[in-house]
Amino acid sequence: MAILSPVTIIGAGPGDPELITVRGQQRLAQADVVFYAGSLVPPAMLQHCHPDSERIDTRGDTLEVWVFRLLEEVQAGKTVVRLQDGDPSLYGAVHELLVYLIKEKIPFEIVPGVSAFQAAAARLKTELTVPNLVQTIILTRTQGRTQVPHREDLASLARHQASLCLYLSAGQIHKAQEQLLQHYSPQTPMALCYRLGWEDELVELGTVAEMVRMTEQFGLKRTVLYVVSPALGATAEGRSRLYDGQHHHLFRPQSSPMPPDQ
Repeated sequence: MAILSPVTIIGAGPGDPELITVRGQQRLAQADVVFYAGSLVPPAMLQHCHPDSERIDTRGDTLEVWVFRLLEEVQAGKTVVRLQDGDPSLYGAVHELLVYLIKEKIPFEIVPGVSAFQAAAARLKTELTVPNLVQTIILTRTQGRTQVPHREDLASLARHQASLCLYLSAGQIHKAQEQLLQHYSPQTPMALCYRLGWEDELVELGTVAEMVRMTEQFGLKRTVLYVVSPALGATAEGRSRLYDGQHHHLFRPQSSPMPPDQ
C-alpha cells in the first residue's frame, strides 16, 4: 500500500493575507491541491499558493461531495490542503472532516490560525483580560439551525459578565441582545466587527443596548463578531502582578531596583 501524504488543515486567519502563520504559508506554497470555502476565505489569501496548484472552492458543495474529491486527490499522490477561515478549533466544521479522515485512515496535520476575536482585540487596541476587572473570555454563539446545548444557553453564560465574544449570531441578534441584557448592563461596551481583515472590514463601538440597532443600521446578516466586555471601556489602571516589583518569582527572586531619577 502506498504511503499517503498527510492532509494539512490550515487556519487562514480572519481575512488579512498577512495574518497567517509562517507554517501555514509554507504548506500552502507546497500544496498541489487547495480546498477552500470562497465565501469565507478571501481571494487574496490564495496568493500564498503555488502558481500551478489547483484551487477548489467548496462553498456550494456538501461535505460528502468535496471530501470524496479530497480523498481522490490524496490517493492520487497529491499534496492536499484544506484552508479554513479563522482558527480550525473554532466554528469551522472541522470535526466532521477529522472523523472522515480517521475513518479512511488518511493522515493529517492541523496548523492553527488567528481567530476573529484575537484580530478584533488587536483592531480595538485592547486587552480582553484586565486585572481586577475581567479575567475570563467566553467564545460562544446563539442557537440557530445548529443547536446549542441547553447548559450553554447565552443567558446563563452572560451571568459571568466576562469578556464575551459572540460568533455566528447576526441572524438571531434580537434574541441574543435580550439574553445578554438579563445580566449585562445596557451600557456595557460592545464592539461590532464585520469581516475582520477583509477590504470591506467594519468595526464600530457601541453598547449592548445598541446591538440590534447597529446590526440593522449596517444591514448585516452574517460574518459578524460581537465583542461584549467591560474591558472595552476600561480607562483606570489595572496592573498585573507579573511585573510588580514586590512580586518575586523564579526569574526575579528579589525586587528589581527602581530606575534612577532622570
